[in-house]
Amino acid sequence: MNDLTDLRLDGVERILIVAAHPDDCDFGCAGTTARWIQAGVEVSYCIVTGGDQGGFDKSMARTDMAQIRRAEQSAAARVVGVTDIAFLGYPDGRLTASVELRRDISRVIRQRRPQRVVCPSPEINYARIHASHPDHLATGRASLAAVYPDARNPFAHPALLAQEGLHEHTVSSTWLMAHPHCDIAVDITESFDTKVAALRCHTSQFIEIDKLEGRLRQWSEHTATTMGLANGRLAEAFLALDTE
Repeated sequence: MNDLTDLRLDGVERILIVAAHPDDCDFGCAGTTARWIQAGVEVSYCIVTGGDQGGFDKSMARTDMAQIRRAEQSAAARVVGVTDIAFLGYPDGRLTASVELRRDISRVIRQRRPQRVVCPSPEINYARIHASHPDHLATGRASLAAVYPDARNPFAHPALLAQEGLHEHTVSSTWLMAHPHCDIAVDITESFDTKVAALRCHTSQFIEIDKLEGRLRQWSEHTATTMGLANGRLAEAFLALDTE
């Protein structure tokens, strides 16, 4: 698909995707990310937790799982075309939208200076409860607080400016993943194979990885149909906020 108009890239040169766990950005928006990169946009990731509570091997030390998941996410990012990743290293499963997390996401925003931030919805989606993990909701709340008011306010988290030289930055738009009321669909039919390949890098998370593609296709077809795309198309959906 050569039409990039649905990507809403007018004035967008840099995008930051904030996710709670390794693999969240691949489930949520890898197909869209691949299209953004194809269009020449610079995309960075910020992964908040180490994902140490993930996987299915009960004999594995949780510190080992975190190291594995970091490597898996790095490999998945390369598949999509992302090479810049900030790993914040917060503990998995007990994340809160703390002032410290707001500061750390604000730091990444001020460093990367994106025109758009993509993050999880802070609202529970009761139709997609697995997408509303408590860590996702906390990441969404903290990310929105970092977008407004923290990252743009020179007096918020003063050490970022005084000690690190990171000046304020305003994010023009914020897209929420897995929101109950999405209003933008991105056609990922042509980038679907890239999404699947990225998720296949997360081998520690899937007992039956061979069934992954079928499930992803079913979900993406349902999203496309729900959002009004033609039959047979695949899509990812977002709620777009004006955060200028």
